[in-house]
Amino acid sequence: MSDSETVPPAGPEGAGARPAGAQKIASGYAFTGPALDLGALLWDGACHPGVSVRVPLPVLNRHGLVAGATGTGKTKTLQLIAERLSAQGVPVFLADVKGDLSGIARPGRPDDRVRKRSGEVGQEWTPAGFPAEFLALGGLGHGIPVRATITSFGPVLLAKVLQLNHTQEQSLGLIFHYADTKGLELVDLKDLRAVVAFLTSDEGRTELRTIGGLSGATAGVILRSLTALEAQGAADFFGEPEFDTADLLRTAPDGRGIVSVLELPAVQDKPLLFSTFLMWLLADLFHDLPEIGDADKPRLVFFFDEAHLLFHDASRAFLDSITQTVRLIRSKGVGVFFVTQTPKDVPGDVLAQLGNRVQHALRAFTPDDHKALRATVQTFPKSAYDLEELLTGLGTGEAVVTVLGETGAPTPVAATRLRAPESLMGPVDAAALDEAVRASPLHERYAQAVDRESAYERLGAARPQEPAAAAPGPGPAPREEPSLVEQVVASGMFRSLARSVGTQLGREITRSLFGTARRRR
Repeated sequence: MSDSETVPPAGPEGAGARPAGAQKIASGYAFTGPALDLGALLWDGACHPGVSVRVPLPVLNRHGLVAGATGTGKTKTLQLIAERLSAQGVPVFLADVKGDLSGIARPGRPDDRVRKRSGEVGQEWTPAGFPAEFLALGGLGHGIPVRATITSFGPVLLAKVLQLNHTQEQSLGLIFHYADTKGLELVDLKDLRAVVAFLTSDEGRTELRTIGGLSGATAGVILRSLTALEAQGAADFFGEPEFDTADLLRTAPDGRGIVSVLELPAVQDKPLLFSTFLMWLLADLFHDLPEIGDADKPRLVFFFDEAHLLFHDASRAFLDSITQTVRLIRSKGVGVFFVTQTPKDVPGDVLAQLGNRVQHALRAFTPDDHKALRATVQTFPKSAYDLEELLTGLGTGEAVVTVLGETGAPTPVAATRLRAPESLMGPVDAAALDEAVRASPLHERYAQAVDRESAYERLGAARPQEPAAAAPGPGPAPREEPSLVEQVVASGMFRSLARSVGTQLGREITRSLFGTARRRR
């Protein structure tokens, strides 16, 4: 990596000469338009504060990857990029898996580490908080509840949560199709259980045959999976009021982009559910936003943390849907950054769609680690660095960067010492967080759950009532409360609704690439 040839510095680096290798990299990041400063170049063991490593603002809808081993600084990188985007008027969505990103709303505290880092990279560090909205999946946490209706969530994503096989996933799609065409709105889990319970009952088998391709045994498996999911406490995530993803696209009165922070520590024990919920948010945005083509800046940048959870054990059809969503959503002005430990966590078809890379250090303690390291090196453009050596030797807050330049061509690989975030690097205390949530304009809209009439109530509405006793006195033992299946089977309302095809209520819902229902705005 050493280079004896030197040239005069092109930027404000002070006296002295800059190595030719460093100068070549510097020219690759000398953009003329707006760009986000990530940090300063590392070359031959030295930090060059006059060489800024940047990413052009317009290419941030071309997606990206932030990767690295635990403890290498990925979270602070997310915070840094989110700050810079917000300052440029771009809204940001962050999944806060560890619970330490809420500090983005408060000014940072100057200390020796911050002063040292900002001096090393030539950063004029000023403490600053950024406009933030705090969300919580299903209301489990301090943030504003994020819920989805079962109808909107759709069969493909729900099958992932239920861990259904391919045949069972297709069968679940048929059940959704049946509910859609019969006008049975599936708001929460008990609505879907009611429909499946009917279809697995003696009376419902006639209706089951009209669907085609759905066996009673498979429907029973789905019913048991739904019951188990509800027993695990997942009922809180599904219901109304449903979160409108348009609320992720807002800017503050001063023009800065609002950073939406989804708090996830309370649901860390449900990784499959929260990762699939993140995909629902992205799919909902994809199907609601109009095309805008290439713009001066993104409409939203979406950071998808713990991305490996989304891809683990995913079906081929599911992966194809993710690939297509990522490929097409950029023309709607949304950039997606996957955050994970190694690039191999992301399937090749998805990885090929990512134009921007921030790769933190990797560990190489085992044969599998060495294999992952070599695979990571092969995904980078040709470089003047020894990347295998470099990637195992980076310090905390250092990364290897390559992005798309203003012409769309990749920039040179640049080892980078990253800037220090200007907001608080740590969580906001619970009392302050609760106060911020109550003050949010979204609080009144989403805080209180609503359980309106939907499929469950309609199926049970016409259940025959027990006749009143003729006179007091001894008699037969009181009848036990009917089970859900008994309620559904006895429901004349269901039979009426099941035959109401052709009405406005009975028209099938238009579903999207991921099987999610298109939102009617």
